[in-house]
Amino acid sequence: MLSYRHAFHAGNHADVLKHSVLVAILDYYLKKDKPFWYVDTHSGAGMYKLDSKFAAKNAEFKTGISKLYHKDGLPQFLEMFIAQVKAANTGKRSLTYYPGSPWFAAKMLRPSDKLRLHELHPTDSQLLQDNMKSMVRKRAHVDKSDGFSGLKAIMPPPTKRSVVLIDPPFEDKSDYKTVVNTLKESVKRFSSGTFAIWYPQLSSKESKDLPEKLKRTDAKSWLHVTLSIKGEPKGKGMYGSGMFVVNPPYLLVQQLEEALPVMKAMLCDPLSGSVSLEHKGI
Repeated sequence: MLSYRHAFHAGNHADVLKHSVLVAILDYYLKKDKPFWYVDTHSGAGMYKLDSKFAAKNAEFKTGISKLYHKDGLPQFLEMFIAQVKAANTGKRSLTYYPGSPWFAAKMLRPSDKLRLHELHPTDSQLLQDNMKSMVRKRAHVDKSDGFSGLKAIMPPPTKRSVVLIDPPFEDKSDYKTVVNTLKESVKRFSSGTFAIWYPQLSSKESKDLPEKLKRTDAKSWLHVTLSIKGEPKGKGMYGSGMFVVNPPYLLVQQLEEALPVMKAMLCDPLSGSVSLEHKGI
């Protein structure tokens, strides 16, 4: 299915969770001199204008990034993330742009690090090429291709260090099974890589079962964090999201323990919202 366009959801609560975790992981990897690869299986357009007709339609960013953007005294975990968003808005008086995961990576990585970006949607793939062109030059390879297959083809990376973000839209129920199988195969091929999987919290069985299935992979260590902005609805609709990270940085648990109460207070319904954090082998 190629109907999904992330521009409609740019900067929402799910992006806040996904990208704050991603920035913290990349920051940790950058502490060592040895280069690494960043792989993005579903890259999107790379950058989103929040006053565009897509982002403005539902204005999901108003209950996401806008809640945090001008706040002082945030935990360092969130400050690192907000600093990157502000870098995407340099020279702007207000929050105008929201970066996608490829932009965060391209902005943070060094010349010795490499990016492998996959996006199958024809429009977003071209936008990704355009948005990344001036930033990464020869450091990035953008493929108009299926990221699941692309990931399999490049594991393990030549550097023996990598951060992989897997975040399909999950509009097709088959994505859940594919994510589990992709993670199993990736860990088998490259057991020391860091793999971050984002997923939506929905009332469907596939969504509810996914975390437990991910835990049953052969990963020696993992972390699972959720941000539920409201209670589970009786009908359809996303009420939160989660991140499942294989081989997470050891600092990430402490960072999230400090940040999650703030994220809950600022992003969640005070009566029905919740956060959770569990981990193994860290």
